Amino acid sequence: MPETSSSLLEGSLDAELQELAAAGLRRQRRILDSPCGRIATVDGRELLNFASNDYLGLAGDAGLARALADGAVTWGAGSGASHLVAGHLQPHADLEAALAEFTGFPAALTFSTGYLANLAVTPTLAGRGDAVFADKLNHASLIDAMQLAKANGADVHRYPHNDLPALERLLAASNARRKVIVTDAVFSMDGDLAPLPGLFALAERFDAWLVIDDAHGFGVLGAKGRGSLAHFNLPATPRILLMGTLGKAAGVGGAFVAGSTRAIDYLLNKGRSYIFTTATPPAIACALLASLQRIENGNALRQQLNANIARLRDGARDLPWTLPASMTAIQPLIVGDNQAALDLAQALWARGLWVPAIRPPTVPRGTARLRISLSAAHTADDIDRLLAALKELA
Repeated sequence: MPETSSSLLEGSLDAELQELAAAGLRRQRRILDSPCGRIATVDGRELLNFASNDYLGLAGDAGLARALADGAVTWGAGSGASHLVAGHLQPHADLEAALAEFTGFPAALTFSTGYLANLAVTPTLAGRGDAVFADKLNHASLIDAMQLAKANGADVHRYPHNDLPALERLLAASNARRKVIVTDAVFSMDGDLAPLPGLFALAERFDAWLVIDDAHGFGVLGAKGRGSLAHFNLPATPRILLMGTLGKAAGVGGAFVAGSTRAIDYLLNKGRSYIFTTATPPAIACALLASLQRIENGNALRQQLNANIARLRDGARDLPWTLPASMTAIQPLIVGDNQAALDLAQALWARGLWVPAIRPPTVPRGTARLRISLSAAHTADDIDRLLAALKELA
């Protein structure tokens, strides 16, 4: 019997999946049988979890769970509409006001995910006659946002990672009507920080917007966890649009963009991924209001996280793999080869340690790595157990 067109279509997909598997790039999901925390139960096994972005250990916090449950009882299960139609409930408004006050900006806008938040900002600011200047190691959501801006007619320039002189040359050569500099604050696969003071100085000099994705800095860096701007003592000026996610250190979900009142109003009216998306359940906003209080009063949690980072880095000095400079909860152990990274991750898994292998295209070819994500929930014994296993495998 001749193959149907649908089987031929699926056959082409299967061939590509087999190619991914042969290159050590095929991915699969793990199903957890426990809440997010330092211990993950998978397939009946308990594993020490170094895979999540739960930097302050709040994802499984009982107080936040109660705030979420109480919010659902009071406000129902869903919002029922987009924010601009009939889905903007009082908890959403309260959360946006709290986020603005917490970050020091006049206004904030909440989103269902950080990906949607990033897709709202850059393509809305930059179109025909404008130019985007983006760090080459930006997150995939920022790259996709840059591509949407390009589709809108904007010129797009990618400067080498954290290379301020290269960015300065690109800005100086541009005659764009509106210039937009886009960067992660903490880079998600290397854990290093963007040179935000230098980027801000260039934005001032060339009259450019500075769009900052602080997904991995919000809640853990700066005074009271206010993020990367606070870490560098930078002002919350109208030139800056700050994006932060709320499913990492904040322990819940969603995201926000903070900026001037006019810029936020502009995004509210022009940002397609805001306008055409159903608002998050109001109970999420209730839980996040509780989370913000925990973050603001969470100096002890941040101290524990920083102690864990220092302990890991000190103990990893003699390992044969590269551990780049990172002062954040993201500690990348670069192995190089895809299969070698997978094998190392599997060997740790067999020892009850969950440390994910990260491979291209998420990271550049030849830099496959273990991405060790630390949390305030981890203990000193947890760190020592991971180090002992790595030294044994080395």
